Amino acid sequence: MKHSNPHCLALRRVAIDTYKENVAYLHRDCQVYRSEGFQALSKVEVKGEGGRAIFAVLNVVDDPGITEPGQLGLSIEAFDQLQLSANAPVTVGHAKPPGSLHAVHRKIAGERLQPGDYEAITRDIVELRYSKIELAAFLVACSETGMERDEVLHLTRAMAGSGERLQWREPLVADKHCIGGIPGNRTSMLVVPIIAAHGMLIPKTSSRAITSPAGTADTMEVLAEVELPPGRLNEIVRAERGCLAWGGTARLAPVDDILISVERPLSLDSPGQLVASILAKKIAAGATHLLIDIPMGPTAKVRSQSDALRLRKLFEFVGDRVGLQIEVMITDGRQPVGRGIGPVLEARDVMQVLENHPDQPRDLREKSLQLASRILEFDPDVRGGEGYTLARDILESGRALEKMRSIIKLQGDRDGTFKIGPLVHEVKAPHAGSVAAIDNLQMARIARLAGAPMDKGAGVELFRKLGDTVSPGEPLYAIHAEFEADFAFASEAAGINSGFSLS
Repeated sequence: MKHSNPHCLALRRVAIDTYKENVAYLHRDCQVYRSEGFQALSKVEVKGEGGRAIFAVLNVVDDPGITEPGQLGLSIEAFDQLQLSANAPVTVGHAKPPGSLHAVHRKIAGERLQPGDYEAITRDIVELRYSKIELAAFLVACSETGMERDEVLHLTRAMAGSGERLQWREPLVADKHCIGGIPGNRTSMLVVPIIAAHGMLIPKTSSRAITSPAGTADTMEVLAEVELPPGRLNEIVRAERGCLAWGGTARLAPVDDILISVERPLSLDSPGQLVASILAKKIAAGATHLLIDIPMGPTAKVRSQSDALRLRKLFEFVGDRVGLQIEVMITDGRQPVGRGIGPVLEARDVMQVLENHPDQPRDLREKSLQLASRILEFDPDVRGGEGYTLARDILESGRALEKMRSIIKLQGDRDGTFKIGPLVHEVKAPHAGSVAAIDNLQMARIARLAGAPMDKGAGVELFRKLGDTVSPGEPLYAIHAEFEADFAFASEAAGINSGFSLS
């Protein structure tokens, strides 16, 4: 459809998922494209009736099947944001550079930024004024030039204020977070039902995987729906005292989800960004008391006691100033926790522990009890040192399992929708010995190559852990995959480097 105004174009929905980035499409023969002097990757402002506008990165196309000369195409997310129907008249013009970009340039030069700088940057990011290239520049600048602890505090506050904020109106709202880097570490899915069964409020909103084979939200999604609107989330938490949901749909610190979309492909997770990301989400989720798990080991994110202590001090510094009571535990990060690496395999581990199965992964059970005990001791009615016994009793009595089943039912039971990948390759010991080391990074890489977390049933199933003895040809672990190409990639990677060292 053409419009009488030569500068007016017909809106078209282009069915392309550009993942947290608005993209506009103009045909190379479009009169507006020629007259305005646009170039590919220019930033443009698209305006519709009623003055509604969005910002987008321009792609130039030659295929009329994507966009015709009289049309402006928008990617799925951009089209939904503009909230206009197909063929509605729109105009497109050059977008002014985001005002906060000057602050990013100063950060690249190594300057210290002020609270107003971070507020402006986060505001422009949420309004999608930044391209992925500019986002990457900001993240790399923060990582490479470093952030002073006051800057981490400023960024945390700015990120927390970028979206909705849940209000529970209770004096004690507990939460727990692991900084990641350890495959199979699904303690949150055990801690939440234990704490909720005790009666403490623990609304756990989690991220999806950034660089790992599964995040808590990815694994919980095997058992229940995790994309819950704020109203439904509130109902579930009020009814069951807890939940295990994805934070994205609740619009909690949405700037964080946009930054994660760039951090993931860059495998970037600097200390300042990590602390700001975690604490901003917890503030927005309404937490008052927070337990942080920092695993430490030779192939973990944190590899030395001094680094772990520095990170703990940074968490405590920021937490104290934003009103969060924080306790930090430095835990054993020398190897994966549990037997499964990948959503379905990890969900199986969790349910075995909750069911007190005789074959349950004991390390996952023990670590979860240790973490739960510290959270239970936030309760003024629980004396110091009594938390562990209380957590163990809740688990062994079946109360935690009952609570988890209730949470799953209310969130929406997936009822065995996902299965373990049918393609299986066993990686075997080349010689006799005992397991001297397991490379967390390599095990996570193999599981991701197998298809995790996108393919829920893909991943790695561990048969041996540190200190176990093996004979030649005994299986160390099995790779599971759903698709032949992923299966081949993962098997090849394991053949080059199994991730296991035998003494």
